[in-house]
Formats: sequence, structure tokens, C-alpha cells
Amino acid sequence: MSFQQKNVAVTLSSFSLILIFFSVRVYQLIQQENFTESNLFWLWGIVIFMAVVVTIVAMILTHTTSTIFEVFRTGNKHPEIEDFEDERDKLIDLRGTKITYTLSSLGVFVAMLTFVFGQPPLVMFTLLIFFGLLAQVIGDITRLL
Repeated sequence: MSFQQKNVAVTLSSFSLILIFFSVRVYQLIQQENFTESNLFWLWGIVIFMAVVVTIVAMILTHTTSTIFEVFRTGNKHPEIEDFEDERDKLIDLRGTKITYTLSSLGVFVAMLTFVFGQPPLVMFTLLIFFGLLAQVIGDITRLL
């Protein structure tokens, strides 16, 4: 697995878990009729914290583990990291970025429509976060395929 593929796989798995956590927690808040500002602000803070910290920690652990595995496999104490990108890798990344931005833009449009149709601003901002996470996950899936 190349360096770029490892990075994409780590972000895909971390953002998938964050999306599942966010969706389940919002569903629970709606079911318990606790869809209030204070509960959502805490949830948004947790999601942002998880997106930053979990991704950084997962990247560090993944690269450390793969380097240790490579040292054991080859016996070389200074293994080579294949982090070069050719035009094909750049096109794959560009395609994933395009899909991410397109889905995110559609999500912003849907979120604005809910605000236009009289829903509270909390619904709009929750949908913005949801579609941002969803766009990241789908973009990463596209980069891996």
C-alpha cells in the first residue's frame, strides 16, 4: 500500500466512524427531544475535536506501525518511504477532491433550503456538518477506488 493510500485509508476510517457517531447521536437527540442548542454545541465540539485529534493520532500510529513492519520485513533500519506522486496519483486526488466539493456544495444547498422552509438554524448547521462529513467519506472512497 502506498503512502497516499495509507493516508486516505486512515482518513476514510476515522471520518466514517465520526459520521456514524454524529448520525447516531443526532438521532438520539431527536428521539429524546433534546435537540437543543446546548446539546448540539457540545456535539459539534466533540465532532470537531474527534476530526482533528483522531485523524492525527491515527496517521501517526499507521505510519509508525507500517515503518516498524517494514523494518522487520526487510531488515533495513532505514526503510524507503514511497511518497512520490505521478500524474495518475494527482488525477485520482483531483477526482476525489472534485466529488468532495460537489457533494459538500449540494449539502450546503440542502441545508439552506431547510432554513428557507422555516426550520430552525440548528437544523441547518447540523446538516452542514453532516454533509461535510459525508462528502469527505465519499471523496475518500473515490480516491481509493
